[in-house]
Amino acid sequence: MPTVAADRTEGSVQRRPAVRAARGLGRYLAGALVVLALAVGGLAVRVVQAGHLQQLDPADAIVVLGAAQYDGRPSDVYAARLDHAAALQRAGVASRIVTVGGGRAGDRVTEGEAGRRYLAGAGVDPADLLAVGIGGDTLVSLRAAAQQLRARGWTRVVLVTDPWHIQRSRTIAADLGLTVRSAPVTEGPAVRAGVEPRYVLRETLATAFYLLTGGSSQLGPAVL
Repeated sequence: MPTVAADRTEGSVQRRPAVRAARGLGRYLAGALVVLALAVGGLAVRVVQAGHLQQLDPADAIVVLGAAQYDGRPSDVYAARLDHAAALQRAGVASRIVTVGGGRAGDRVTEGEAGRRYLAGAGVDPADLLAVGIGGDTLVSLRAAAQQLRARGWTRVVLVTDPWHIQRSRTIAADLGLTVRSAPVTEGPAVRAGVEPRYVLRETLATAFYLLTGGSSQLGPAVL
């Protein structure tokens, strides 16, 4: 007849494989989390670095990513992008400016058209402006813009958007077959104190989602 001690010994032996398996799984998960943290951290560094990179090589066109507009009046964030694009044109980076972005339900004017009107009102020759009023997010807007750009043979572009939005925009545009340079804004609400941490976080996650799925996460950029 088995003794109590024997029963305990047998139970202990039976538990050992389960304990080892649990420990192995724990180490695996811990390692995976470390790798994930390093990957996300590295991507965040790239987002920050791209946000400080001004590449002013001559291009076929300057492409301005849209932002909020109010019945044709660009928001402060969008106006800062448009002003930066106009300055780049005056500096001779490119003669053409392409404004992109669709509209929300009920809008009478798209972001692309609002940007075109704003620049024309600021003295840019309307013949040098092209509005692509399609897309409710960066991915869809750049797809529509790339189609128009390639149709015209404008494959070398300088992207203008907020600093922390540049990395994702560059990645998407390059995947669409464009030769991409970037010139993030240096003034305006997107570069004010306190904005960077949460904007970098949003864009890091949105960029990671795009790299993993090829789709849009709807996480960013935020309207500041």
